[in-house]
Amino acid sequence: MCSVDSLFLSGNEAIARGALRAGVTFACGYPGTPSTEILEVLSATADRDGRVQAEWCINEKVALETAIGASLAGARSLVTMKHVGLNVAADPFMTLSLTGVNAALVIVSADDPGMHSSQNEQDNRNFAKFAKVPMLEPADSQEAYEFVAEACALAEEFDVPVLLRSTTRVSHGRSRVVARAPVAFAPRSYERSIDKFVMMPQFARQRNRLVLERLAKLRERAERTPLNVLEAGTADLGIISSGAAYTYAREAFPKAWFLKLGMSHPLPVEKVAKLYRSVSRVAVVEELDPFIEDQVRALGLPVVGKEAIPADGELDQEIVFAALEPYLTRRPPRRRRPVMPPAARISAPVPAEPQLPVRPPVLCAGCPHRAVFAMLRKHKVSPLGDIGCYTLGALSPLDSLDSCLCMGASIGMMAGMNKVLGRRAVAAVLGDSTFFHSGVTPLIDARYNETDGIVLVLDNRTTAMTGHQGHPGTGVHLDRSAGPALDIERLCQGIGVRCETVDALDTEAFESALKRELGAQGLGVIVAFAPCALMAPGEQQLTVDEERCNLCGLCLDIGCPALAPGETAVEVSAACHGCGVCAAVCKRGALSVAGEPAGTP
Repeated sequence: MCSVDSLFLSGNEAIARGALRAGVTFACGYPGTPSTEILEVLSATADRDGRVQAEWCINEKVALETAIGASLAGARSLVTMKHVGLNVAADPFMTLSLTGVNAALVIVSADDPGMHSSQNEQDNRNFAKFAKVPMLEPADSQEAYEFVAEACALAEEFDVPVLLRSTTRVSHGRSRVVARAPVAFAPRSYERSIDKFVMMPQFARQRNRLVLERLAKLRERAERTPLNVLEAGTADLGIISSGAAYTYAREAFPKAWFLKLGMSHPLPVEKVAKLYRSVSRVAVVEELDPFIEDQVRALGLPVVGKEAIPADGELDQEIVFAALEPYLTRRPPRRRRPVMPPAARISAPVPAEPQLPVRPPVLCAGCPHRAVFAMLRKHKVSPLGDIGCYTLGALSPLDSLDSCLCMGASIGMMAGMNKVLGRRAVAAVLGDSTFFHSGVTPLIDARYNETDGIVLVLDNRTTAMTGHQGHPGTGVHLDRSAGPALDIERLCQGIGVRCETVDALDTEAFESALKRELGAQGLGVIVAFAPCALMAPGEQQLTVDEERCNLCGLCLDIGCPALAPGETAVEVSAACHGCGVCAAVCKRGALSVAGEPAGTP
C-alpha cells in the first residue's frame, strides 16, 4: 500500500530516500558535482535510523570495489560518482559485468551536460552498452526515488550491476515526490563460488557467454517493463526520449506520441516498431551523443536526430521546439531501409535575449592557493595541474597553471615532460583530496622511474570544490565523525620521496622551501598547508596607506576579489580575510595586516 506522504525533493535527495526505501544498507562514493548530495543526504538520514552505513572513499575505483565487497556479503549497495568518476572505476566495472552480483549493486553515474562543473561532457549511456548492463534513466525526482528499487530488483533478478544515470537538471532540480511503502526483499548471504567471482580465463570465458545470454533476456524485459511507456498522442509525430530530455520534448510537443524510455538500455525494439506503425515521422530527442538514434537507424528506420537536435550542451523546450518544428512541415520519408546518419549540429541556437555580463570564476578572498601561485609565477615555475579549486590558477590575472586533464594526471604528465626535455621544465600541482584520490600511485611511479621534478600538494584540509567533504588526510568521515588522518609528508617519506610541509600563507617560508627544491636534484614534494578560507575565515582587515600606494597593480595581479583599484589607492572590501598575501607582494609597504606594514619603500 502506497503512502500518501509527499515531499519536495531534488533528484539527489530522492535517490537517497529511494535507496532507503529499497533496503540499501551500504553506500559509498567519491564527491563530484552533480552527484555529491546523494551520500550526504543518505548519511544524514541513516544517522536517524541506523540502517545504512555510508562513507566517502579515496576515489571512485576504490568506492566501486568497496561496494562490490558489500554486495558479495549480502548487503544491497549503492555507489555514487559523477560521469568522469566512472572512467576511474571502469576497470572493476567492466569485469563486474561478468561476475555479476550477490545482493543488488546500483551504480549512480551523474552526467553533466553543459559542463557546469566538469572538464568534459561525456555521455555515460555508452558505458551501459559497453559493459552490456541495464541502465535506468529517471526524468524527475519521483522517478529518481522509485527507480532505485527498480534497479535493485533488476540487479538481483538478472545477477547484474545496474547503472542509474542522472543528469545535472535531474540531480539538482526539485519536484514533488510521493513516498511509497518500503520494498520487501529476501536477504542474501555470501556463498563461495570461484567460477563466478574468480575471473581467470577459464571461468571468464564461461561468464562471458552468460553475459550474452543475460543481455538477450534483458532485451525481452525492456519490451515488458512499465518503465518504458508508449504514450499515445493526437499529432502525426512520434518522439523517442529519456531522462530530462523527455520532459523538454513533452513540453515542446504535448500532442505528439512518445516512447518514454525509463530503461534506456537495452532498447525495446518492438516498442520502437509499434511507435513507427502509429505515426509517419519520428524524432529522437536526447542530450549529448546519438545513443538512441544510432540504434534506431541500425534497425533501418528513418529518424530525425542530431541533424536537428544539438549534440552538445543542455537542451530545453525552446531548443527542442526550434529544432524539430521545421521538420513537421516536410513530407514524411517513405524509406524503411538503413540510412547514414547525417552530420550532427554542434551548438544550440543562439538565444535572442540580451546576455548577462560574464563573471569569470576566481579563487575566494583569502584562499591559500593564491599565495602559492603568486610565488610560482615570481620564480617562473611552469605548473601542470589537476581538478580542484586550484584549477582557477590558470585564469587571468594569475596565469599560473598550464594544464588540467583529470584527477592525478599532473604528476604523471610532469614526469613525462621532464623526462623528454631532460630537465625540471614543469612542476605538478594538485590538492590534498586529489593527492589521495589519484596522486599516490603516480608519485610512486615517479620515484621508481627516478623522475626529476617538484610536486606541490595544496593542502587546505578538505575537498573544497564539492562542498568541504572529508578525505583520508583530514580523518573526517561522511557523518563528520573523527577518524585517523593520514600524514602526507610521512607518506611521501615512506616511499623515499623528499618532502617538507610549510605554511602556504607564510610567503617567506614557502619561498625558501621552493628555492631549496628548485636547487635540488631528484623528486621532491612541498606540502603547502593552510585551511580553506571558507572553513577558517579570518577576522583581520587589510589597511591601505594611501600615501605609499601608487596603484602599481602588483597586489591586483594576485586576483583577490577583495581588492579593487580606487581613484588614488587600492580599495579593500569586507570580503578581505586578512591573509596578507597582497601585503607580501607590495614593494612599497602600502598594505599591512593588523597595522604592521609588509615593508618600506
